[in-house]
Amino acid sequence: MDVLSGLGLAAPAGLNAWLTLLMVALADRFTGLVDLPADYDWLSSWPAIWALAALLLVEEIVDKIPGLDHVNDLVHTAIRPTAGAVVMLATTQGDLPPAVGGAIGLLLAGAAHATKAAARPAVTVGTAGLGNPVVSAIEDVIAAVAVVLALVVPVLAVVVLLALFAGVVWAVRRVGRPHARPPAR
Repeated sequence: MDVLSGLGLAAPAGLNAWLTLLMVALADRFTGLVDLPADYDWLSSWPAIWALAALLLVEEIVDKIPGLDHVNDLVHTAIRPTAGAVVMLATTQGDLPPAVGGAIGLLLAGAAHATKAAARPAVTVGTAGLGNPVVSAIEDVIAAVAVVLALVVPVLAVVVLLALFAGVVWAVRRVGRPHARPPAR
């Protein structure tokens, strides 16, 4: 693995930690796409895989229910950035100093989580909760595709990550701008 894969894996952990960790574990166990170092063998052990699958099942249900999804985001405020740090450390071991790799993973996943947690209340209010399951499903698809890209085409994963970041910055700036008033007559 390399730094690009680590970057591409850390960000989706901020959307769905359990999905990202489970996909990395399964890729390590069943494919040649991931070869976790000995320090991280526990991640692809059968007990870890079963635990991750169970946690993912709970998240998939809770994250689709308006109100509970906000509680879920609050609970995952520490979990998702930590998962980003773990996948970054596991996939970049030897390529980056551990403190740097962990910090980058923590920041990427933390930024993705913060964006998700900040946007969800607006979705709830704007759609009376009806949009929450749809947005949650879209987030899951984005996370899964990002993991696959990070494992198969890491450069493309980083390009997509940068494009998403630019889109979020653009959207935040656009929302934060005061609306121009029509000229006085």
